[in-house]
Amino acid sequence: MNIEVFVVCDAATDNQGKLNILGAFDSVWAQNVPVVHPFCTLAMRIRFLRIEEGVHPIKITIVEEDGKNIIPPIDGNINIKFSTDDESVAANLIINLQGLRLEKFGNYSVELAINGKHEASLPLFLKQLKLPPQDYQPPKSY
Repeated sequence: MNIEVFVVCDAATDNQGKLNILGAFDSVWAQNVPVVHPFCTLAMRIRFLRIEEGVHPIKITIVEEDGKNIIPPIDGNINIKFSTDDESVAANLIINLQGLRLEKFGNYSVELAINGKHEASLPLFLKQLKLPPQDYQPPKSY
């Protein structure tokens, strides 16, 4: 098994095996916390060899720096079937997340486990947006 793509993005679709990704990111900017990110997507493309045909449990967690889950773990299964003589097959997985709540500025991590084994991690940063002081006057452009 090989993780070909694992990304947090604005949106993703699967069109007949073609994974389309829009707006991959690793940082969310905000002035204050908590922050609720209205909508984002986890997009994955995982390649399996013929000998890996069958059902594979998958688990995704999103955790704070201290390892605390910020959403309940996402559990499911990938059922890999071969219908041709191909040596490998890719499975596209798209998980839409609504209302992702981030309580504090700092580092978060998206964790992917397949068959009970950790396979990949993605960083997700919540950064503070600092605005200029109220009396700030931007330079004039001519």
